[in-house]
Amino acid sequence: MKDFYVSDACCHENKVIISSFVVAIKQVKPKKTGDPYLALILADRTGQIEAKMWDNVADCLDGFEQDHFVKVKGLINKYNQRFQLTIHKLRRLAESEIDFTDYLPKTTKDIDGLWRKLSEFVSSFSDPHLKALIRAFMEDEEIAVAYRTAPAAKNLHHAYIGGLLDHVVSLCQSCDLVCRNYPLINRDLLLSGAFLHDIGKIHELTYNRAFAYTTRGQLLGHMVIELEMLHGKLRLFPCFPEELKLLLEHLIISHHGEYEFGSPKLPMFPEALMLHYLDNLDSKMESMRAHFEREAGIENPWTGYNPSLGRPLLNSAKFLSKPVARPEQVSAAAAAAAGESTGTPPDGAADSRERENSLLVLPQGEDSEH
Repeated sequence: MKDFYVSDACCHENKVIISSFVVAIKQVKPKKTGDPYLALILADRTGQIEAKMWDNVADCLDGFEQDHFVKVKGLINKYNQRFQLTIHKLRRLAESEIDFTDYLPKTTKDIDGLWRKLSEFVSSFSDPHLKALIRAFMEDEEIAVAYRTAPAAKNLHHAYIGGLLDHVVSLCQSCDLVCRNYPLINRDLLLSGAFLHDIGKIHELTYNRAFAYTTRGQLLGHMVIELEMLHGKLRLFPCFPEELKLLLEHLIISHHGEYEFGSPKLPMFPEALMLHYLDNLDSKMESMRAHFEREAGIENPWTGYNPSLGRPLLNSAKFLSKPVARPEQVSAAAAAAAGESTGTPPDGAADSRERENSLLVLPQGEDSEH
């Protein structure tokens, strides 16, 4: 196991660390002098950290790429209340030096418990056709192993080992709760859609070294893969109602909800509409939760930019927990501020901050992951 993880940064502020990471993002940028510097996002199973390498860049520039594993020596410091790493030395790791469990995040929940919960939902179905179909998926050993292991997305939500199962169980719980308020909803159909809507992720994503897309996933996408999987299992049930098959197909291809999010069809019946909104809600709430967790050590209740939601986020619990200033404290602070001159930073301070701390915005373009 590694000696230092990203989550340990708060205990190593202004200290030099030596550790290994997977390169989530690699960018080469020019300094004001025209020389290159490296702007990286380094990751391990506990999170990600921005990293910059300013000196001796040419020595390692071509020695590694994105998704490679590297060992670095560098200084942990803070900028705008966020930890970053200034790299002094870097080299690519050999395969024999890598313990993959150090780099792939994993759910902290009990996988067996989640699987039992999912089985309980299926056991509660009253429709015999849907119950038999979903059980056939769950009793397929190859599918079951992958379903319990796969992430639900590459980056944006539930992006960890066990994330798909975690997401689906959470979604089933929401579906089970909300459909009680709408008598027109077919509960078994809705929950079947929840089980199937992301099952293609087990073939769309690879998660042995780092989270990435397979060639099949890149070319087809998980919805096409899911239709293939559905049709394959339905061959076991020659008497399966054609109307029910058609509704399941629509649940799969419409669950992204909007054309611009990769949905070939808009949701056109109640269960499809509810599946889309609850799936979207669960993915966005997980994106918020994970972002708050990554920045738990930061006092500021405002987070950095969230690429999934396209905005910075306010941690309302942290915001409300801050002590409220008494009126006399506010008045005294205002008077003190009014009596101070604005002043200017020392010469070169702005350039130094820019050099050391240029921010890297994570790329967008995976808005179809929910």
